[in-house]
Amino acid sequence: GCRRHAARAMPVAMTDHRDPGQVALAGEGEEVVLRVKRHPRARRISLRAAPRDGTVVLVLPMRASVAAGLAFARSQAAWIRARLAAAPRPTAFAPGTRLHLQGEAVEIVHDAARRGPALREGDLLVVGGKPEFVARRVRDFLRADAGRRLGPLALEKAAALGRTLRALRITDTRSRWGSCARDARIGLSWRLVIAPPRVADYVVAHEVAHLAHHDHSPAFWRVVDTLTAHRAEAQAWLRANGAALLGAGRA
Repeated sequence: GCRRHAARAMPVAMTDHRDPGQVALAGEGEEVVLRVKRHPRARRISLRAAPRDGTVVLVLPMRASVAAGLAFARSQAAWIRARLAAAPRPTAFAPGTRLHLQGEAVEIVHDAARRGPALREGDLLVVGGKPEFVARRVRDFLRADAGRRLGPLALEKAAALGRTLRALRITDTRSRWGSCARDARIGLSWRLVIAPPRVADYVVAHEVAHLAHHDHSPAFWRVVDTLTAHRAEAQAWLRANGAALLGAGRA
């Protein structure tokens, strides 16, 4: 959602955040981080909810002052709190948590007597060692699984496109599923392995298509559709479930 400039005031204090691109909204014993972004095409001050990472973006026209933006944010404190309250809460990788790996349900179980990395055994993901290391070991397993699954898929799609993939990184970003640099290096979120397989297939196709078109032009989308048959389904799933997926393992 987006809230544009309005002339209402609420008693909410605003303080500078250490990151110059952010400010902190304080009030009623809480602090909410707002990301400040200037946009060359923005005509008015606005707020945009970013439920994927639980933040709100304060968008400023190029000539608008930060002070004016903060005043507007103060006036919209109730809206900001409501948007953040509606965002999905992060989930923990803990014993009893259920995940989907490539569409198959598995449950995390802890066996303190086990040694070595986490291991999938049928519908269980068995994690050994000390209890405080369970979440880290699950993340390590999922990152490795993402490399095993998504790497070959990206190479296959790049070959189908007649392009060379220079490198692939498995990433842990808060707001993006993937990236493609102009030097043909692709990054993919490890969380894609706990999304439905068709969603992962679409995201990989999307990033590989950027090897041919570094934009989102009609030509780009035509390439995407040659690399996957799941674009519409995957986009709808990500709109509905993307925020929750990005919160997996962050609690």
